[in-house]
Amino acid sequence: MFRLAHLSDAHLGPLPGVSYRDLASKRVLGYVNWQRNRRRTMHDAVIDTLVADLKANGADHIAVTGDLVNLALDSEIEMARLWLEMLGSPADVSVVPGNHDAYVPGAFDKACRAWAPWMSGDGANIHVDRHSFPYLRRRGDIALIGVSTARATAPFMANGFFEDKQAERLAQLLEQTGKQGLCRVILIHHPPIRGAVAQTKRLFGIRRFQNIVKRHGAELVLHGHSHDPTLFWIGRVHRLPVVGVAAAGQGPGGRHPAAQYNLIEIEKTANGWRIGLTRRGITGPALGIADLQTLELGVEPERSTV
Repeated sequence: MFRLAHLSDAHLGPLPGVSYRDLASKRVLGYVNWQRNRRRTMHDAVIDTLVADLKANGADHIAVTGDLVNLALDSEIEMARLWLEMLGSPADVSVVPGNHDAYVPGAFDKACRAWAPWMSGDGANIHVDRHSFPYLRRRGDIALIGVSTARATAPFMANGFFEDKQAERLAQLLEQTGKQGLCRVILIHHPPIRGAVAQTKRLFGIRRFQNIVKRHGAELVLHGHSHDPTLFWIGRVHRLPVVGVAAAGQGPGGRHPAAQYNLIEIEKTANGWRIGLTRRGITGPALGIADLQTLELGVEPERSTV
């Protein structure tokens, strides 16, 4: 059995010192949002508690689906690299970037350079850029496929983009790993589901993504971005589960659920793959953690948000 832990949207804080030059861009809006909202509800103590529980539960691998930072300042990107070192070795942690990691032009490239060991495929050159995605990592019978939807966008926008060239590469990887009989787990930041988030935050290329996975197959999609623990499905015949997670840095009392992580058990059976999902998360101001929901993803329930 393979145990995969899934975290997203840590939004590591607090914000470092910010200069007027730093704020001469879209960052000024993010800075205001942080001061008014996020700094009250996003807490490092929450993330630390979540990670400690995750490690105590013996995950074989950790998937982080983006938004490690807030304004993508150079100092934030470096802080996130140090956090990744604490989280686990590059061999044991797989990362894909989110929209906050590419908050302004140039930030995406800096994040790729800083976090390259956690965002590169097996045997790949350590150099990582937007053309490196999707990447492939094989862990036993599990194929972890990291997709990037991150791009700098205009003020008040947080959209993601999944375009033709990356779609072609994803199709090839899914076909290749499917023929090898692997359980294919796709990591992506923006949910590839219509209506999962507001239009200003949606993914451009949802149809393209869904057509690829319907045609070439996959077993599981993990995403972040919405800050909600959601479950959706793609396809009518072979149903593909698409699993979201609450923001890893979210404290109790916000408009989104308090921090959670997904603990996913994957086991090969005579009939295919058994995929079990347990959501563990913060239960109150004392930062206790407990199981919040357990599901078997081989059997489709009604679409749910918990």
